[in-house]
Amino acid sequence: MKRRKTENYIKPATVVLLALLLLLMGCGSSESAQQESGSDQTEPQSIEFFAMDTYMTLSAYGDDAQSALEEGKELIMDLDQSLSAENKDSQIAKLNRKRRGPIDKDAGYLITRSKALYKDTGGVFNIAIYPVMKAWGFTTKKYRVPSERKLKRLISKMDLSKLSVIGGGKSAKIGQKGMQIDLGGIAKGYASSKVIELFKANGIESALINLGGNVQALGTKPDGSSWRVAIGSPYGDDEYVGVLEIADKAAVTSGGYERNFTKNGKTYHHIMDPATGYPADKGLISVTVVSGDGTLADGLSTSLYIMGRKKALDFWRQRSDRFDAVLMDENNKLYVTKGLKDAFTSDKYDITVVE
Repeated sequence: MKRRKTENYIKPATVVLLALLLLLMGCGSSESAQQESGSDQTEPQSIEFFAMDTYMTLSAYGDDAQSALEEGKELIMDLDQSLSAENKDSQIAKLNRKRRGPIDKDAGYLITRSKALYKDTGGVFNIAIYPVMKAWGFTTKKYRVPSERKLKRLISKMDLSKLSVIGGGKSAKIGQKGMQIDLGGIAKGYASSKVIELFKANGIESALINLGGNVQALGTKPDGSSWRVAIGSPYGDDEYVGVLEIADKAAVTSGGYERNFTKNGKTYHHIMDPATGYPADKGLISVTVVSGDGTLADGLSTSLYIMGRKKALDFWRQRSDRFDAVLMDENNKLYVTKGLKDAFTSDKYDITVVE
């Protein structure tokens, strides 16, 4: 399963490597280079910006690529403003304060999908984790270790059956006092899927979206080859675990190494287990989910990480028609579900293909 390393890849969490890809393909990533390339089908045009608390890059081929990219950026910025729990003027922040209020179709869709994932994962995916995240300081970067008593109180107010979309999808209601929600665990996957839809409407047939760890491809590269996406290593930004080949798929990676802090010699990461209120500790250090549904891939990458290897693979076996996954455990062993056995390679680690 090992193969010689190549360099024409994209590492989801590192925008710098996207610029490297563009250089390898014969163009720079600056706007001037994009404009000069015009409608040259052999060169992608791209745009970089910051949203949803991460750096993002959109790249596309085609005569109308530049205008489509600008529209894509505007779409993501609008979603960020309207869905962010941290933006006090957003519909989600207002819902958290008032426990009832108007929502748009994007928020309604994501709340509905979140509730379905909550049920499907047995409560592992839970958007009501927001107060726990605040208690640990991950929303403000004023990190601390909350008391066990406080965490028990907070996780007792996370029953998503008490959250509902009402009024024909135009309003939402939080029926449990103290519950607050955050769509951050699913919003980027939704945003990438929406941008793909926008690109298609603009006649774009070949594009790649990199939303800081969430990658989604439209079609293949113009030469018909698959996009090569590197899965970043938990041990350093300039390393990678392996390379995925994808077309018309999303690949979303989650790991505790992305956001963490150290207190009294112990490191605490941001992926919280809703059953305990503490960082998940089930033996996985990196999870990548590949699916044609970017929203699903986003929600499941975190969920499988929390589940741990055995439960995650059991979960996949029951839903193998909906997604595939690459799991890396704390012993640096890679487990790749059979749908990716010909699409994933690593020159650093041995691979176990899971049937």
